[in-house]
Amino acid sequence: MLASGTKAIKQSDINAGGCVPISSMTGFARQEGHDDACSWVWEVRSVNGRGLDMRCRLPAGFETLEQPARERVTKRFRRGNVQLALTVTSRRAEGVLRVNQDALDRILALVPDIRRRLPDVQAPTADGLLALKGVIETIEPEQSAEEREAREARILADLETALSALAVMRAEEGERLARVLSDQLGTIARLCGEAETLAAAQPAAIFERLKTQIAALIEAVPALPADRLAQEAALLAAKADMREELDRLKAHDAAARTLIASGEGVGRKLDFLCQEFNREVNTLCSKSTDVELTRIGLDLKAVIEQFREQVQNIE
Repeated sequence: MLASGTKAIKQSDINAGGCVPISSMTGFARQEGHDDACSWVWEVRSVNGRGLDMRCRLPAGFETLEQPARERVTKRFRRGNVQLALTVTSRRAEGVLRVNQDALDRILALVPDIRRRLPDVQAPTADGLLALKGVIETIEPEQSAEEREAREARILADLETALSALAVMRAEEGERLARVLSDQLGTIARLCGEAETLAAAQPAAIFERLKTQIAALIEAVPALPADRLAQEAALLAAKADMREELDRLKAHDAAARTLIASGEGVGRKLDFLCQEFNREVNTLCSKSTDVELTRIGLDLKAVIEQFREQVQNIE
């Protein structure tokens, strides 16, 4: 039984390396199997991780499967905390029971000394002795090396099926993430456009404000050179120029869209772009002299943080 969600993305596409825009790191899959001697269940789940980390929980006697299981995971995934759990249950009603004669002899050898020390203790009974741990053993039928290898091969084949289902679920979640990220990039682009419009009017506003301030300053300090005032005005206008930050924001937006559509593991690159987005918006806010432009900058910071939170789940 597979728990792979809907089949918007074909499993064959994943196996064949079909192009999927982005992949999530979150998913779950379950696969059951059996042979004449036992049945087994694989449960595979993955969550966010900075790299690829795998934990494997195997029952006693199946420890040799850990290395091939790890190899199969590393071939399929780049990032995520992946947990594998295998449960094996015997399908035989019971094994062969026998008395462990050595254990029984050791227990009987202790009886005389116990009765000498505790004369009021009743003599041991057969059912009491047989109930002691280790006296009765269950002997499972021995299996040949060929039978064991065949069973392990089937168990690993079912692991492959479970990993395929996990890859499909992660890809489907990636499609949903891609739509969310696209909407957020659209919001970033819209806010950048609004900021660009307001920033274009900012030099004129600065110039008018400076004219008023300069006029008042000249009246207070008549000897102040006019060229010195012009230099200060030009310096203030240059410091308030936001074109470079807005151009970089638009470039980051284009780069993010390209990465999302590239079909590769781009989570780390998008995470780096989020840092660059924040850097430019912080500079834009620091240069702003307009209340509305500052509001747009704060809105940009909010949507970029939402974008960053979604990026954390991308492989």
